[in-house]
Amino acid sequence: MKLSVVIPCYNELGTIGEVIEAVKKSPIKDCEIIIVDDCSKDGTRDLLQYKIEPKVSKVIYHRKNKGKGAALRTGIAAATGDIVIIQDADLEYDPQEYPVMIQPILDNKADVVFGSRFQGARPHRVVYYWHRLGNGFLTTLSNMFTNINLTDMETCYKAFRREIVQSIKIQENRFGFEPEITAKISKTGCRIYEVGISYYGRTYKEGKKIGWKDGFRAIYCIIKYNLFTSFS
Repeated sequence: MKLSVVIPCYNELGTIGEVIEAVKKSPIKDCEIIIVDDCSKDGTRDLLQYKIEPKVSKVIYHRKNKGKGAALRTGIAAATGDIVIIQDADLEYDPQEYPVMIQPILDNKADVVFGSRFQGARPHRVVYYWHRLGNGFLTTLSNMFTNINLTDMETCYKAFRREIVQSIKIQENRFGFEPEITAKISKTGCRIYEVGISYYGRTYKEGKKIGWKDGFRAIYCIIKYNLFTSFS
């Protein structure tokens, strides 16, 4: 199977090169790498144009900053692989774990796989207590509406059969993508699995972008997309 790796990117000059090298060194050799630059202002765009473009399958440039969800919408639409996986443009998630993420799909047991930072014995960097507490709250709230028992709804690492994720209309432009896609996936009746992954979290000084406002937006999205919106 061909794997499409969709990488949303905004102001990641210090890490995007390393991430691309890590993805290229992953155990999955038939790998389509799609980068969506969300109008970076820190030199990331120049680096992509002059050094990284020849190394990847596609680089798509947004003319204005729209947000992570909008970048994912663009990248997912451009994917041609059998499986689509999301990879952040930082160093928090390890591409060496792609086989773990996609194995349930390859075994024809799953249609969607969530990589949980809170399951299994893989290493996790110790960072923010309140983020962990907030993540647990949002995951629990999401589970109450979807009636699925995830441990990490907000994880970046999600793998999908391409036809499933491309059939879903993504509306959120920022970090509301995670609760939106979870709500809509839960309504499709597809098979959802969860696997434990490692997590090398960043601090805000190191470039972490999600904030408390995104937490409130996530609550809104959980309610909206579970109660008032169909999966498409």
